[in-house]
Amino acid sequence: MTAEPDVKSAGADIQVSTVSTIVLGFAADPIARWVWPDSSEYLRIMPQFVKAFGGRAFEHSTAYITEGARAAALWLPPGVEPDEAAMGAVMAQALRPEIADDMKFMLKGMAEHHPHEPHWYLPLIAADPNWIGQGLGTLLMKHALRRCDVEGITAYLESSNPRNISFYERHGFRVIGSIQHGSSPTMTPMLRTVS
Repeated sequence: MTAEPDVKSAGADIQVSTVSTIVLGFAADPIARWVWPDSSEYLRIMPQFVKAFGGRAFEHSTAYITEGARAAALWLPPGVEPDEAAMGAVMAQALRPEIADDMKFMLKGMAEHHPHEPHWYLPLIAADPNWIGQGLGTLLMKHALRRCDVEGITAYLESSNPRNISFYERHGFRVIGSIQHGSSPTMTPMLRTVS
């Protein structure tokens, strides 16, 4: 597949910049900040979480960035899942005890909504806040979804921010549920099927 001039795969040489962009982009995310409300803790833990949750995209050349790593998307191909062991280790060192039960429910809900058939999974997409509103997210989505369409494969994500749902809907995703428990913000699983 030929990449658009403004989107390319992020190799290991720019993994740190790519992860930093995602960390910046999630700095005001309702769920990320519910989990790590303290800014110092968030900045310490979130890079580790990004690598555990979506880092396998780098191994498969499906970590996409725009020019200057101003925006990034980590897509996991069919059959590739987040690094559960690494995610567990991140949570074990930094999960606040008062939200542990709510987090278990959230993770269970994510597992229940996750498709069983082959699919592309988008764990993380974000823009550096300095570059929001420039159409970079749209470039990243179109780039990856073109491949989904060519391959005839479903795409799946969970929106951790209700403000982003309409963005995903414009790209063909539809809401398939709602995940919320106790003090947690709502997470919205979304699916895009190929017609």
